[in-house]
Amino acid sequence: MRMSRYILIGILLGMVLYKSEAVSWFRIYEMFRFQSFHMFGIIGSAVIAGILIVQMIKKRHLHNVDGQEIVIKDKANTIPRYLIGGFIFGLGWALAGACPAPMFILLGSGYTVLIVYLIAAMTGTYMYGVLRKKLPH
Repeated sequence: MRMSRYILIGILLGMVLYKSEAVSWFRIYEMFRFQSFHMFGIIGSAVIAGILIVQMIKKRHLHNVDGQEIVIKDKANTIPRYLIGGFIFGLGWALAGACPAPMFILLGSGYTVLIVYLIAAMTGTYMYGVLRKKLPH
């Protein structure tokens, strides 16, 4: 029962992303070809909202559902890991036509071909877990 609120939020997020066409392959294609501002606006507003929420959590010392204070540690400024990781993520996004969250939304809306991409994404995540200690961080 405790997880039901997260499932509900996930369903609502999926509905918003679907209705805003954020999961549309055509919209993603337009973004990568710099033909439309639609996706940049959605991503930009999400980044701005994320920044504001993280700053609010840090300033107000908010607590999680268990009553513990939320502590967000600063990330190490290692540029290569972000460039390499971003390149791999972007390449997968461009090849699949969707990043991980929209894959589930598109699969739920009937695009069964995304099972292949979902399996590939899960395999990549598993391989990262296996190789994590050997990778430069």
